[in-house]
Parts: sequence; C-alpha cells; structure tokens
Amino acid sequence: MTADFRHIHFLKSVAAPRDLPPDAGREVAFAGRSNAGKSSALNAIAGIKGLARVSKTPGRTRLINIFELEEQRRLVDLPGYGYARVPQAIRAGWAQLMQDYFASRASLAGLVLVMDIRQPLTAFDAQLLAWVAPLELPVQALLTKADKLSRTAAFATQRAVSAGLKGRAGVQVFSALSGDGAEAARRMIRDWLAGA
Repeated sequence: MTADFRHIHFLKSVAAPRDLPPDAGREVAFAGRSNAGKSSALNAIAGIKGLARVSKTPGRTRLINIFELEEQRRLVDLPGYGYARVPQAIRAGWAQLMQDYFASRASLAGLVLVMDIRQPLTAFDAQLLAWVAPLELPVQALLTKADKLSRTAAFATQRAVSAGLKGRAGVQVFSALSGDGAEAARRMIRDWLAGA
C-alpha cells in the first residue's frame, strides 16, 4: 500500500488517546516545540496550505489532530511543547497526553521531530527523544525555518545537530517557505507508512 498525499484530509481532533482512531494500519507523528513551525512543515509536506492550522500564537495546538491519507494511513499532529506562557497545569497535561499517545499506539511507524534551526536540541526535544527511545522508532529531525540562515550556516547547524543526536535520528534542513526538504520528507514518510 502506497500512502497517497493527494487525498489527505483532516479526520478528527482528540483530547485523550482513548478517542484516537482504531490502532490499526500505520501512522506517523509530528512533534515539536511550540513555534518551531510544525503545522507549516506538515502543510508543506502534504502540499496543502491550510491543512493544519497555523497560528501566530505559540501553544495553540492543544489537541491531537489526525489527518488521514487513506484507510489506515494517518499523520498525527501532536501538541506543541515548551511554551512558557501556558500555565504549568496545562503544560503538564500536554506532556501526559503525549506520553500516553506514545505508550498506546502500536500503529506508530515513525516520528518527525520539528525543530527551529535557530534553536535546535532544547531540553524539551531531549525529553521527547527519551520518551520514544524504548519504542525503537525511526525518527527524523526537520530543522525548519532554514530560509532564515545562509546555506552554509544551515548545513553547519545540521552537522552539529546530527552529532548531538548521536545516531538517534536522521537530520535534514527544511523550509516550509521555500519548499526545501519537503519532497525528501514526503518520500520518507511515504516509506514509513508503507512499511518500507
């Protein structure tokens, strides 16, 4: 089965893992710090500008948003983390929601970790990688907003992040604005969803 991005559509938003679609088929999750450009990256990869809601206010994604490519093939947009202006109780709730999600989904085939190229490898990113390490999932770090740096600086950051991750994830430069990296990410996600 080949995941077809041409038919991707919003399926549902859920506040608890028990409300997720049946744990069958394959899904790829997107996670990242608030304001790292996660929704923009998802839209660029899907090739649909308004698929995931993009907000100028960090911390807006408070639910798990599910997008379906075809039957039993899904992209999962997890709540952004690490935004200081959100009350601690809400942040703790988001963290628990994500931990419960990772612990409960046998259909999870890969994780796209979205990081602003100007602020990569935060403590929150490290915590997320620690949560998913026991799952032995493929992880790809997208260094978003690469258009904000020169190509030399962007690729220097890519090398530094790759060294910092010590093989726990692939790393690629990405720009939703220019489309740089979108096709490579799309191919990788398609392979994960296909079981390749």
